[in-house]
Parts: sequence; structure tokens; C-alpha cells
Amino acid sequence: MATIESVDGIREWFDETYRARGRRYLRPPQAYRVLLDLLKVRPGGKLLDVACGPGHLLSEARGSGLELFGVDFSSVALDMGRRLAPEARFFEADAAELPFSDASFDYITCIGALERMPERERVLAEQLRVARPDARFCFLVRGADTFTWRLVMERLGYRNTRGHQDAASLRAWTERFEHAGFHIEAVLPDQWPLMWAERLLHRVGVETSFTRMRSGFVPLRFANEFIFVMTRGSSSL
Repeated sequence: MATIESVDGIREWFDETYRARGRRYLRPPQAYRVLLDLLKVRPGGKLLDVACGPGHLLSEARGSGLELFGVDFSSVALDMGRRLAPEARFFEADAAELPFSDASFDYITCIGALERMPERERVLAEQLRVARPDARFCFLVRGADTFTWRLVMERLGYRNTRGHQDAASLRAWTERFEHAGFHIEAVLPDQWPLMWAERLLHRVGVETSFTRMRSGFVPLRFANEFIFVMTRGSSSL
């Protein structure tokens, strides 16, 4: 069980980071389009981005015909989000206590944040609570079976404990989501590195055949980050 002090410490780290680095701390808004495509969003639905930060995903979702909601515990990030995506509604709250009624949302995202949350089981239960029966979910989570994580972060001690930087194996994430009550529809490696490489090559005049939905160049379990596309499992209905 997380303590109030630990959650406050993580919040302070994020506030300081956003003050110092602003939106440069995250990948650009256009990198989130692939996640919306995987969700198969349709006009008229309601989308909630949990740990929305400065609203990059919500900004990219503008014009999609969705009602947009974001929740984060960093007031600094939320202030930036309100400027970037004024059409969205932003709420300051802990992801373990979402300020929404049961069965409110058609789409729920949590991008690059779940591994930093101390009360993950409670956070997942809250997302299922506010999701409609046919809701779709998209999470981006960090993998632990990489050279960078095993050697640099863990053995060499570069892991950011103050910001609760964490990771888990593909198997561990899969078991956690299934145990929580999700049905896993697809798992892909993070697509942003491929998109970034494609953009860089185009700048120097090299044409590529990359697509945004690639399985990657290494076995999935070694991916730096995993995209989980999910629905509710029958046990969670």
C-alpha cells in the first residue's frame, strides 16, 4: 500500500520536471496518433486519459468527435494541458481515486505512467470501474528485459527512485492485466522509435518502407515499452 508521503514525493518530482523541461519531457503529440488508431475511436464516445500530463494525447485527439477528459496529479502539467487542448476537461486527482461515476467512458488510455504508480492494482480497478461494458483500453508500459533497464537502471543505479521509475517483464504485465480483469486483444512494441527513425531518415533524403504497426526488430519481450490494447474481461463485467 502506498503512503501519502510516497505519492506526494512522486507528484513533487513531476511538478519540478514539468517546470524545468515543459512539454519537451514527453514525445510530441503526433506520436500519440498510433495509440488512438489502435483504440479504433469513433465520434460520439468519451475518452479518458489517465495520467494525461500536459495533454499530448488529448491534443492529438482533437477533431475526432470525442468528448475528451484528462486526469493527473500534477497541477503544473494540467495547466499546460489546458492551454494545449482547451477542448478537453482536465481534473487534478490521484489515478487511484478517479473523480468520475461508474461506467462513464468508452475509451481509456494510460501512457507511460502505470509503472510509476505505487498502487497499480487499485489504479486498474478504478479504470475498470469508470469504463463502460464495451470500453477499449490502451496502455503503454515499460519493459524490464532490456539492456538499458537491467544494466544501466538497476545494476549501475541510474533508476529514478524519486520519480518511482519502474518496469516489468512482458509476462508480468500480461499476468497483472489479466488478473485485474482485462482481456488482452493485442500487444505491440512501442511504435514511436520506428516513427522517429523514419522521420529522421526522411530529413536526409532516405526513403523508408516502415509502417506504424510493426512488430519490431527483436522479440517482443525485449521491447523497451509495450502497447497493450485491451477490453474488459468477462470476470470484470
